[in-house]
Amino acid sequence: MASSAPGRGGRQLILPAAAVALMVIVGAEPAAACYPRVFSFGDSLTDTGNFRFYYGNNSGEPALRPPYGETFFRRATGRFSNGRLVLDFIADTMGLPFVRPYLSGRRAEDFACGANFAVGGATALGPDFFRSRGFDIGDGRVHLGLQMKWFHDLLELLCRSGRSGCSDMISQSLFIVGEIGGNDYNLPLLSRVPIEKIRSFTPSVVAKISSTITELIGLGAKNLVVPGNLPIGCVPKYLLIFKSDDKEDYEPETGCLRWMNEFSEYHNKLLLEELEKLRKLNPGVTIIYADYYGAAMEIFHSPERFGIEEPLVACCGGEGPYGVSLSTACGYGDYKVCDNPDKYGSWDGFHPSEAAYKGIAMGLLRGTYTQPSIASTTSSCPQLTELGSSVEYKSRGTVLHFSAVAHVIGWVLFYLLFFSYRGAFTIHRRYTKRNYRIILGGPQTLRTSQ
Repeated sequence: MASSAPGRGGRQLILPAAAVALMVIVGAEPAAACYPRVFSFGDSLTDTGNFRFYYGNNSGEPALRPPYGETFFRRATGRFSNGRLVLDFIADTMGLPFVRPYLSGRRAEDFACGANFAVGGATALGPDFFRSRGFDIGDGRVHLGLQMKWFHDLLELLCRSGRSGCSDMISQSLFIVGEIGGNDYNLPLLSRVPIEKIRSFTPSVVAKISSTITELIGLGAKNLVVPGNLPIGCVPKYLLIFKSDDKEDYEPETGCLRWMNEFSEYHNKLLLEELEKLRKLNPGVTIIYADYYGAAMEIFHSPERFGIEEPLVACCGGEGPYGVSLSTACGYGDYKVCDNPDKYGSWDGFHPSEAAYKGIAMGLLRGTYTQPSIASTTSSCPQLTELGSSVEYKSRGTVLHFSAVAHVIGWVLFYLLFFSYRGAFTIHRRYTKRNYRIILGGPQTLRTSQ
């Protein structure tokens, strides 16, 4: 197929089929959003910048300055990694911008596509729970109850005509509740609280997640994703702190600490059982379990599939077999940063690298590690369906959906084509006036005789 433009003397400028194809690309719209909004709750695995606004730039947190954020954003954004998080990949694939930190906005327009309430260091349970059990986490720490209060405050901003006016907005949005609960275990683990006592916290952590889901459903939520806990036995900092001379303490296939991963599985087992109860109580609501554990273990079992060479080593940190030490940390002291973070499973010894986050996100978005699949919650998300049916994907590269990239490239090529076309058409007009014959595509002009 070709496109043509009339010229004087009956001549036409013929455009090749490839040029028409480029114009088709140019005219393509970006992928439609699967949901109008995403609302997210959680801790540092999900925080896209709230920490800075809650604790301030003077908090001393290294995630607020380079080298954090260096891989994708080229600057520190408050994310506890070198680049994007699972939430970023999910939002992008669904056709939405990165989810805005709640504390960074002031107007309703700021939250046109949702809000993220997650804060680094947040717990599921409040400080009173831990204090009653002889462990003090301090009163200033964000917890799930406070994040829900922020959500209620946001509804007051978005629903000027009353909560009833928000029912459609809430029912059409996607809610991601977590990952949350990890710090309820991390804080006592780092203080060497016996694992048996920490294990006794789990039913209360799961109950708090469950009551939050119930509250959101009561407000009108119809689609919720609830992530489980990561395999904490594969965290480099824990591999250093709880280093053992007993080979039985390690999983032979991965090198992760067996007893710590078993604890993560225990949390996830109780969470799954609770979610099943909630599904039976709320048959008209879709509650998706996001298996962070299973998706992450794919990386530790077969890191080469994700382009990762050092799954148990931190890119940013200190010396030692796991890239971490007790005296330095990423952003603290005489720390070191690797040349290629994409080759590492951990960024700073506690948080995954962008490469690992991407691997986890792909497992969730394909439906392999979500029960039921995220694509099943909406009929207007072809990019999720296409992603789920694909077999291969690049472990490195740009954002997961490519429509926006094609859109930009298309416009660049269009302008190049347009100016080339305009130049050729101008020469053609000169030909009709001056009896010159132009060879399109070549720099020469040949004199003709009458």
